[in-house]
Amino acid sequence: MSDRAIPVLTVVAGIVALWYAASVWMNATWVFDQAERAGTVVTWAEVVPQTMAQDRPLLPPPHQVAAQLWQGITGQAVTSKRSLVYHGFVTFRGTMLGFGLGIVLGVSLAMAIVRFRVMELSVMPWAIISQTIPIVALAPMILTLSNQLGIDSREVPKAIISAYLSFFPVLVSMVTGLRSPDRIQIDLLATYGASPGQVFWKLRLPASMPYFFASLKVAVAAALIGTIVGELPTGAIEGLGARMLIGSQFGEPLIMWAALFAAAILAGLLILAVGLVERMARARMGVAP
Repeated sequence: MSDRAIPVLTVVAGIVALWYAASVWMNATWVFDQAERAGTVVTWAEVVPQTMAQDRPLLPPPHQVAAQLWQGITGQAVTSKRSLVYHGFVTFRGTMLGFGLGIVLGVSLAMAIVRFRVMELSVMPWAIISQTIPIVALAPMILTLSNQLGIDSREVPKAIISAYLSFFPVLVSMVTGLRSPDRIQIDLLATYGASPGQVFWKLRLPASMPYFFASLKVAVAAALIGTIVGELPTGAIEGLGARMLIGSQFGEPLIMWAALFAAAILAGLLILAVGLVERMARARMGVAP
């Protein structure tokens, strides 16, 4: 355990040290400007403490972000509109909806591509091309189209954007996984008179599970990003993306950074949840850990 923890802690310590140095460098501008206006001279020994406690710093130091994050999580009831737990749940709800749609779409297309050669030739190139479109440009288009179709719910555009980002990792990994069995294994089942459906359920699908769960860890993070991006142009007032936007618009960087780290924590929890489901599935299938 210590052999694995020490390298991680070393990297974290290095990042924190660089973060503090960057905070001093970027926030010192305001301190020097204030001193110049007051006609006084300040030394770095006086500057550094002031860069650590500004109300609206250009780059908040780690301890300020941690304090704001803790306040947002524990400082009020979880049902409060100021609670990061509340906003995190709103984002989580949209993420799960888009994640589910992405899984269904990715797995369905992968099965069709593996089964039908024409699907590979016609659908796969367009799936690849779709990922070259910047999501920040696509999100307003999806919102406009949803409004034109009479869809008033903000959840639907967010789910579509989330699914758009999450389906591709599932699609690519499932195509690879479904094709991973050796030809000799397929021929062996054919000699037993197995139908294409039996080959799929008995061989291809179990062989694809490692690929599937590996893709889910990428897809769930992409779904979270899609949900947050989808909250920005929809005018949402709830969700972590909305909190980031509010912090940016009103010049409150601490709110924005706290929401950013709350999103990172949520992403980590979702990936851990996927890993737990994977271990349960592997145990159910009798696969050695």
